[in-house]
Amino acid sequence: MRHKIGYAVLLAGAGVICLSVLVPLQRAQEGAYYSQIFRKMDVMIPMCDGVRLHTEIYIPTHANGPLPFVFERTPYGLHDDLEGFTPNLNVYSDLIEDGYIFVFQDIRGRYSSQGQFIMMRNPCAPQESNCVDEGTDANDTIRWLIKNVPNNDGQVGILGISYGGWLTVMAMLHPDPAIKAVSEQAAMTDVYLGDDFFHNGAFRLSESFAYVSLMETTKSGFDFPFSKYDTYDWYLNDLGPLANANEMYFHLKLPTWNNFVDHPNYDEFWQKKAVPRYLTEVTVPILNVAGWWDQEDFYGPIKIYETLRKHDTKHWNYLVVGPWRHGEWSEESGYRLGDIEFGTDTGRYFRKNLQAPWFAYWLKHEGHLPSREVLTFQTGTDEWKTYDQWPPHENIIDQKLYFHSEHVLSFDAPTNDEKDSFDSYVSDPDHPVPFRHLPIAAWRGWTEWLVQDQRFVYLRPDVLAYETSVLSNDAAVTGDIVAHLYVSTTGTDGDWIVKLIDVYPELNPNARPSEYASTPPPVVPTPGYQLMVADEVFRARFRDSFEHPEPLVPAKATPITIDLHTNDHCFLKGHRIMVQIQSTWFPLIDRNPQKFVPNIFKAKPSDYQKATVRIYHSDKFPSCVEIPVAKG
Repeated sequence: MRHKIGYAVLLAGAGVICLSVLVPLQRAQEGAYYSQIFRKMDVMIPMCDGVRLHTEIYIPTHANGPLPFVFERTPYGLHDDLEGFTPNLNVYSDLIEDGYIFVFQDIRGRYSSQGQFIMMRNPCAPQESNCVDEGTDANDTIRWLIKNVPNNDGQVGILGISYGGWLTVMAMLHPDPAIKAVSEQAAMTDVYLGDDFFHNGAFRLSESFAYVSLMETTKSGFDFPFSKYDTYDWYLNDLGPLANANEMYFHLKLPTWNNFVDHPNYDEFWQKKAVPRYLTEVTVPILNVAGWWDQEDFYGPIKIYETLRKHDTKHWNYLVVGPWRHGEWSEESGYRLGDIEFGTDTGRYFRKNLQAPWFAYWLKHEGHLPSREVLTFQTGTDEWKTYDQWPPHENIIDQKLYFHSEHVLSFDAPTNDEKDSFDSYVSDPDHPVPFRHLPIAAWRGWTEWLVQDQRFVYLRPDVLAYETSVLSNDAAVTGDIVAHLYVSTTGTDGDWIVKLIDVYPELNPNARPSEYASTPPPVVPTPGYQLMVADEVFRARFRDSFEHPEPLVPAKATPITIDLHTNDHCFLKGHRIMVQIQSTWFPLIDRNPQKFVPNIFKAKPSDYQKATVRIYHSDKFPSCVEIPVAKG
């Protein structure tokens, strides 16, 4: 049994802190405050260059002996409540119960810390003198903590989500010896290839516009004042081409937006910010955490795990993936996401049975490690699964789902009878496909859009859908999913979005209402629901190189390979598998002019043109989605 410090945290809703102090061998008494649990230190810690960083330290008052630190660094502020305690503590109830000294720090240039904020500051080269980065700031802080905070045992665990996850990775590149364990969670890893700002060269407009405004307009956050509730309308008609952002709103004052404009391709600027190039060894034990429906940073933790696995000689590299949106595992039950229920409190399970034991093992030398390297929540069956590695290879068969005429999706390859077969649609930048239900309010609904029923675009003329017959057996897709398309366009550039969808069974359309009273409840969430399981966009100009874009040849069939990333989802018996294809996904993704221009951030209104798009499905051009299917 893990050592308990003598208290537990009970969280109430909506920012109200409700705590319980446990007297040994007694039940918790509600109504206490963090002041009865912690002694707080509020300090400005000096870095090696003299800049001081605002840091809050919470030392347990009921500890029996020295304790390790749990350290979180953030660009989002600590936002103390009326009692002077940061609500950042609220997500650590299980860790608080185990007993740690908690440290929260505003990073350089944010909120109450001194210095200049630089978005994803590049890591210093080893032995580079007079250089500061997020890693050196973490190490400087740790050395100060060990020297100046009473009742510590000289051991540190670091964790964080999203930008905090990236900060965690920066701290482990050249870690202070006191760092004994880390957990990067939803870390930004490569913001050009797969995380917040770009996906495969396609610009993530709505997130990037709002986020850069938030982070770089003021030191402590800024909400851009959209003049319309529906940002789909605002981005399309008020902003228009990307060139208007600086001309009308930002006026060259936001460094990261200027970097978007100056570096539209995957040049050295973006490559230096990409984390994998720095992951050449596993320096400390690491627990990587991801969510299947993370709308911001699913790519990151998977990539970090896969990159570190090549160097993991000590068996220190672990992965957990659950059915979560961005960061949901840290604060919610995880029983449901949107209309989708999972039958168990997956978030609570993670916090109690994975995160807390992870830090207890490495920092307190209590308990044991997970029996296997990878734990995933398999959606569909709604069961936790364990694997020796990810993606798994044992008992997996790679199969291809081919597109056919009449919008059929099948494991059978096209035949000679379909020699010239294709489907087509007109892609119009002035009428793009929305990425979620309209109206699209700023930030509202952002967290759950990946599980929205895709029927809202299913019958649009510029969205193609291919569907299997009803499955006679369960089909568990476990591993990496890849789309292989053969496409053409009358333009010279274009985007392709591919979505792998689980189609829930329909009710009997001829059944009388009275029949339903004696039958089981209808399928949850609703009959015929189209649940997006995997998805991705690809900007065709980068089909051969992300560094050196090239135009498409009009009307020429061209192969496009799109990594739909990885998943563990079981398509249940009675369901169907669907693939949807489209060329716009707005305003999640900026509008491709569909005419090749050197820099889309500088495109003129006249550059945006309609294009007729073809998706081929013949024996010569067999478009398909490759899926790894588990045996049995």
